[in-house]
Amino acid sequence: MEVSKKYRFGTLATEIIMVLLALVFLIPFYFLFVNSVKTFSDLLTNSASWPSSFEWHNYARAWDITNFPKAFGNSLIVTVISNVLLALFSAMSAYRMVRHNSRFNKFLFAVFVAAMVIPFQSIMIPLVKVMSSLNLMNSIPGLIVAYLGFGVPLSVFLFHGFVKSIPLEIEEAARVDGTSIYGTFFRIVLPLMKPMFVTVIILNTLWIWNDYLLPSLVLQNADLRTIPIATFAFFGQFTKQWDLALPALVLGILPVIIFFLAMQKYIVEGITQGAVKG
Repeated sequence: MEVSKKYRFGTLATEIIMVLLALVFLIPFYFLFVNSVKTFSDLLTNSASWPSSFEWHNYARAWDITNFPKAFGNSLIVTVISNVLLALFSAMSAYRMVRHNSRFNKFLFAVFVAAMVIPFQSIMIPLVKVMSSLNLMNSIPGLIVAYLGFGVPLSVFLFHGFVKSIPLEIEEAARVDGTSIYGTFFRIVLPLMKPMFVTVIILNTLWIWNDYLLPSLVLQNADLRTIPIATFAFFGQFTKQWDLALPALVLGILPVIIFFLAMQKYIVEGITQGAVKG
């Protein structure tokens, strides 16, 4: 009984600490929401107070000014296509490097790892020049190509470590049964990569969806603006329309929150499968 009481007290204390930490992390969301439904004067007077009246028309104005459906569609196209290509190409590249551990593949993997530490700011000007010469500027496909170039190093690094944990005997058994190398990858190895696929997709989604700097360099046409660029329209040199910017930010982060909540069960399922796959 004493052991049970100690265990229950320790569990209760841990749960209380976790709840308090969760509340701390939710504080920015509180400020974001309550200030998004205030007037500009109330927002500047006391940003921490509960709204005296909910100004829901702030959302309608932000929706119209940012042309949110168009910006949402652009962000969705860029994020989905970039994610699919990044995950597939990186998984195939990492699998080849691990299973064919030649000197060239070792060198290539080292290049990928080294590329992860290059600051983006140091290659902004060369990037614009190269993309201009290839006629990729001011286009959604050009932005997707840029995301592939910058996202592959980390994705390959993550998949490379995960492929090493997949037993080689499974692939050898498939080869004995007459499965081709492509069949082995897509029918045997790829399903086992599900935990890492989920991880890579979540990381890249958070990065691509919220990225401002790269789209601002590549996209100049107002019809091609993604959500971060459309939201930045409320921040001028002399004025900052926080009463409209905050509703636009809420509209921008809602899809990511919904995506993360929807992917939670796949994260747990993927981790469980990854723990017993060997």
